[in-house]
Amino acid sequence: MKNLSTRAKVLLGLAALLLPAALLGIIFGSIGETDFQPQEEFKLEPYIALEAGPLDLSITKAVIYLFLASIITLGLTLFVANRMQARPNRVQTAVETAYTFMRDNLARGNMDDAMARRWFSFVGTLFLFIWASNMIGYVPLPLNASHPIEVGGLELPTFAIYAATANISVPLVLTLMVWLAYHAEGVRAKGPIKYVKGWVPAGVTGVAAFPIFLIEVISQFVRIISLSVRLFANMLAGHLLILFMGGGLAIILGLAALGWITLPIAWVFFLFEIVLIATLQAFIFATLTAIYLGEAVAESH
Repeated sequence: MKNLSTRAKVLLGLAALLLPAALLGIIFGSIGETDFQPQEEFKLEPYIALEAGPLDLSITKAVIYLFLASIITLGLTLFVANRMQARPNRVQTAVETAYTFMRDNLARGNMDDAMARRWFSFVGTLFLFIWASNMIGYVPLPLNASHPIEVGGLELPTFAIYAATANISVPLVLTLMVWLAYHAEGVRAKGPIKYVKGWVPAGVTGVAAFPIFLIEVISQFVRIISLSVRLFANMLAGHLLILFMGGGLAIILGLAALGWITLPIAWVFFLFEIVLIATLQAFIFATLTAIYLGEAVAESH
């Protein structure tokens, strides 16, 4: 193998991957017709139906995932806070490192010290909650009611992965909280008139001020879309890629042997999402929150 060229090694690797797929295709053939619908994996079937007039308060798997994320966020922080030691163990060291990172990079890196002290808990909680929501989204849990299995006459949900942040309503609510918070902070710090006037850069006067002010007003509302859709789209896309590569594509195309090729790719996507995307999206959301809060009270636009 050492004497082979790079091209020969690549061709041998492809042959090792494609040859078993071809043999499986010959032996097992196609899957045949199927009613598999990928979108059903993200459908929220109510486990407990709760309606209060026009409001649907049903318990779905998204609600359960949010509940789990809340327990993890609160449980981990309270567990460590109640067991602080002069000589920290590995868990305490990891939490203290995360605390320092959130305080210095997220809060102080984008706000002055007074604002950082006021809003650090909010920004830090957002980061930890979104991170926990994203991470448990890659843990298979028996919450998939779209494809139940029958055990002893009972229909039980099957194991599947799902992220609450892959449902647009969750990032949207978090975004609205951030949007209202930084506007409220700006009005509190400057007063409503001065705060709104601050949307026009210093030195811009006359007729030019109106279109710039209008653009800034639009941009304030666009932030609701950009902040929420960024988190939603990244988490949804990652889960869709894992779903399709993990077997969904083979089922849709009716080619059982295709799973031999796509399954290793699914594992690559799975590890990539866990290692990078889950944490990165939580970091981006919390960082933008801190930036918006700092910008709201800044003297210059």
